[in-house]
Amino acid sequence: MSDLAIFQARLGYRFRDESLLRLAFTHPSVTHGTNRHDADNQRLEFLGDAVLSLILSRELFWKLPDADEGSLTKSRARLVNSGALADHGRALGLGEHLILSRGEENTGGRERASSLTDAFEALLGAIFLDGGFEAARDFLLREFTADLGTLAEFSVIANPKGELQELLQARSIRAPQYQIIAASGPDHDPHFDCVVSHEGVELARGRGKSKKAAESDAAAEALKKLAPAAAPPKTAETEAVPEVQP
Repeated sequence: MSDLAIFQARLGYRFRDESLLRLAFTHPSVTHGTNRHDADNQRLEFLGDAVLSLILSRELFWKLPDADEGSLTKSRARLVNSGALADHGRALGLGEHLILSRGEENTGGRERASSLTDAFEALLGAIFLDGGFEAARDFLLREFTADLGTLAEFSVIANPKGELQELLQARSIRAPQYQIIAASGPDHDPHFDCVVSHEGVELARGRGKSKKAAESDAAAEALKKLAPAAAPPKTAETEAVPEVQP
């Protein structure tokens, strides 16, 4: 089997027009300095970004019926931030299939988060053109099953750092500690990785396009792990009495 055939088997989708798949893999460094806007993946990336937003917006609309517009927007942003999309691209092995210029290859372009993010969106755009909306939706929902399940179970928190501190203060007077452990990406598209710890124990890790966003993401991840354990067990009495909203 060819490399493209093996990739499509792993992808769970077979292209009728493999030229679209090859185009999705073609990095703009290949056409740098030319006017060949149809010869790299940037136009497909543009299309894939729109398809991605539409499909996930619809899913979130149905999965989070009690969420307001702001919460839905934050949920979608968390799903489609460049770090998350790069992780999806990395898991699919997009880097090994990218078509790069020699210079881009020599500077680590296959593992660059922005390249993987762009290739993931371009791949989605290619599937949409080749197989239509339902094919794109099926592929995307396979990719985001776990992420959507987590969001459905855990509502978006407006101030995760504040809520984490409040939760931990019930156990200890010590505040959580945040540490930026890595920074990557170019100046115009940076990514930061953060660890949040409490009393010397790592609680969770997060990622964001700023140090503040990375800290908030780490706090939200910690709340996912700690909040269910911190909640009092339900009893017949507590289940029978509705919670009074302030």
